[in-house]
Amino acid sequence: MASTMKLNQLNKELAGEIAHTILRGFDKHFALFHRITAKAQGFFEAADWKSVQQASRERIYYYDQRVNETIEELRIKFGIRELNEPLWQRIKFDYAQKLLEHDQPELAESYYNSVFCRLFHRRYYNNDNIFVRSSVSTEYLDAEKLAYRIYYPSKQSLKSIITSILTSFDLKLPFEDLHRDIRNIVHKLRITITGKIRKKTELNFQFKVLSSLFFRNKAAYIIGKVINGYEQHPFIIPILNNGKGAVYVDTLLLDKRHLRAIFSFSRAYFMVDTAAPAAVVDFLLEILPTKTKAELYSAIGFHKHGKTTFYRDFLYHLKYSEDKLIIAPGIKGMVMAVFTLPSYPYVFKVIKDSFAPPKEVDRATVKQKYQLVKQHDRVGRMADTMEYSDVAMPRERFSQELWDELYQVCASSIEMDGNLVVIKHLYIERRMSPLNLYVQSANPSELHDVIRDYGVSLKQMAAANIFPGDMLFKNFGVTQHGRIVFYDYDEICYMTECNFRRIPPPRYPEDEMAAEPWYSVAPNDIFPEEFATFLLVDPEIRKFFKEYHEDLLHPGWWQQKQASIRSGVLEDVFPYPESIRFPRT
Repeated sequence: MASTMKLNQLNKELAGEIAHTILRGFDKHFALFHRITAKAQGFFEAADWKSVQQASRERIYYYDQRVNETIEELRIKFGIRELNEPLWQRIKFDYAQKLLEHDQPELAESYYNSVFCRLFHRRYYNNDNIFVRSSVSTEYLDAEKLAYRIYYPSKQSLKSIITSILTSFDLKLPFEDLHRDIRNIVHKLRITITGKIRKKTELNFQFKVLSSLFFRNKAAYIIGKVINGYEQHPFIIPILNNGKGAVYVDTLLLDKRHLRAIFSFSRAYFMVDTAAPAAVVDFLLEILPTKTKAELYSAIGFHKHGKTTFYRDFLYHLKYSEDKLIIAPGIKGMVMAVFTLPSYPYVFKVIKDSFAPPKEVDRATVKQKYQLVKQHDRVGRMADTMEYSDVAMPRERFSQELWDELYQVCASSIEMDGNLVVIKHLYIERRMSPLNLYVQSANPSELHDVIRDYGVSLKQMAAANIFPGDMLFKNFGVTQHGRIVFYDYDEICYMTECNFRRIPPPRYPEDEMAAEPWYSVAPNDIFPEEFATFLLVDPEIRKFFKEYHEDLLHPGWWQQKQASIRSGVLEDVFPYPESIRFPRT
């Protein structure tokens, strides 16, 4: 009896030490994450856009680095090799207790899950051992610095309120013309919101504004909402650096479409200096109700917890739905097998075991291409992906056609575990309408708009130093708001790696009839003159494309863009229409 009690005491102490080690690893991660995020304001003020991009890329890798460090420490310090379930269930209990007063408990749970799942086999991934369900509530969670500030126009003039909001973020740079910016904001508010409010009874007229600026690329964003009783009017104020030692308000965003576009899944992650991410996400959910928690956690840089939240939602949806997973509509890809659940707005992508010619990439290259997009500025034109390992789904939820397809082309990536299909490596993206299918049923007005936006998407990706490689319509999607987004990355590359050439004139008349080109072609050679041949077969599509984007069919445009990138120019790509920007006069 005494020896048993002593053993239990030793296990209790060991569990506490291991729980402490894992939480210490998370705290180190968050401290480093917070430190690099806090630098964003200084980069913005210095117009140091290269450092902004570098910090954004580096930050993505912080999580995996800390998880690997924690695992190494556990193995060295505690000799962990095999799973002792009773011990780890005690570790989970102790860990959960330590999170009761923690400012980032939900993120710390995801970190624990990552450590456990990399140590042990997936058969142990249940709520006894990991946080399949969260153990803590993040409602009303706030850190020492409050998540948002409140302003009451009834106590001050509207101009004074806007002045207070604009000057409350401790920017080191002056405003280019603060009175002009205030005037522009107040005018737009009055014609869209406050004028309407004053026609009614002012119940509780107030502004709520998040305390931290949201930095991304070349902009800083103020995010808030105007409230009157039960009415809420969300808004976003983009602030730009003029490059001459001052900042200015670029516009006031009130339209819900523009607000959603700022937080689009096709844009880079924000850098937001906050000690309580849950409080920020809760605020954002109120002004962006069509977004999910998973999307918003990812949007502010916590994409690992975004993945956790997404997977919890997906498991819940599977439990309360009955439809089958099916092959995704559209032309089958040469590199990926793609399937979807009709009742869920996402697609699932598995790398095929082999790729038919002319594809020359391998599995490692495909993974590298997807990682390139993850860490790059996606300028609203490339879909973000969530990457998972060992995803289990019930076999009965797979249609027979899909199961046959996966078994035939992805056998090395799937295995059976009882009645579960385990997919060893999986990408998940937002579902869109494939552009090649969309144009088949589009009316003339819709066709005009998407072909114009298709060209814009190519130009904006080029401005971000990205060439899609395979420009066929089947590799682009149309969002529910009619925006064109690229989603097939196996041939993507940097613009600066390409050699854009003009096709040499034929030496003899017979050259044009030959099966092979009369000129040499290197692997990185691109001939824009050929784009029209394989992209613009339909006369109507050709007409619309040439109306707006004739320049894309000539190597000179691409060469000029390369020269601009190499000279260090980072172009402005606005996530809202040019037409709504404020005049600077």
